[in-house]
Amino acid sequence: MLDRTGSVCRAGADACGLLRALLCAAAIGLVSLASGCASLDRDAHAESLAGPAGLQRETLSAGDFRLTAFSRITRADKPLRIYIEGDGLAWISRTEPSLDPTPVAATGLALAAADGSANVVYLARPCQFTPMRENPRCHVAYWTGKRFAPEVVDAMNAAVGQLAARVPGQPIELVGYSGGGAIAVLIAARRRDVATLRTVAGNLDVEYVNRLHHVSAMPASRNPIDVAAQVAGIAQIHFSSAQDTVVPPEVARRFAAAAGGRCVKTVVVSGIAHDGDWAQRWHALLAQPPVCGGRS
Repeated sequence: MLDRTGSVCRAGADACGLLRALLCAAAIGLVSLASGCASLDRDAHAESLAGPAGLQRETLSAGDFRLTAFSRITRADKPLRIYIEGDGLAWISRTEPSLDPTPVAATGLALAAADGSANVVYLARPCQFTPMRENPRCHVAYWTGKRFAPEVVDAMNAAVGQLAARVPGQPIELVGYSGGGAIAVLIAARRRDVATLRTVAGNLDVEYVNRLHHVSAMPASRNPIDVAAQVAGIAQIHFSSAQDTVVPPEVARRFAAAAGGRCVKTVVVSGIAHDGDWAQRWHALLAQPPVCGGRS
């Protein structure tokens, strides 16, 4: 990095060190201020999506994390559909991780807001939306190499259990966007109350996607394709886009092949990017019910 202290540093080591310290403090303050403003903007965007849809914000203590949710539960006799967010703003460049993984566009929340069902919950991933000071376990690893780690799945599954308890005996329908699709599969493999599974641009084969993009392996994370056979009996649809270069349709096809059986369907749409406006099409896509052997 260039030395911004210039000729002043030549005046003496003490002056140089003091000036560097002051400049660093100022830089850190500016970064913190920018991060805070960005977080507020992302929170405001989330509220603008959730409010008109009647989704109320809440915080759940689950496993090692405090998770942010937006919920609308109006019928105890109806299924509960839970939307799981993607990886969010995990990286700000190919080599530099973000300081806050809260999503900018919150595609998972946009999908939930477009769903008019009686019982809808949006579940953010660990460290998204919830202030870091309330999440002492949060560390950059949990939105990079450990984003699908067992303790992450434990926490998400615990949150699903808490939400399911609000509609006792009702089936759970999981919907996961991008990396949230991986979490949805890993949760479904642990539970017996998941009736349907939907993913949108879902990362269903983490190792394959990492190889595709020539990025580091994630040995501390679980790979959903490894549990494909365990969820093969759940009626499921995996939506992907022909224009998605982040998680192309081949990922869903690989997962379906690993699962086998008659319950897994893949659907390829066109004209939408990985982080495009999936919510605009969600009403039509949601109208396609997951079926198993010809039955819903």
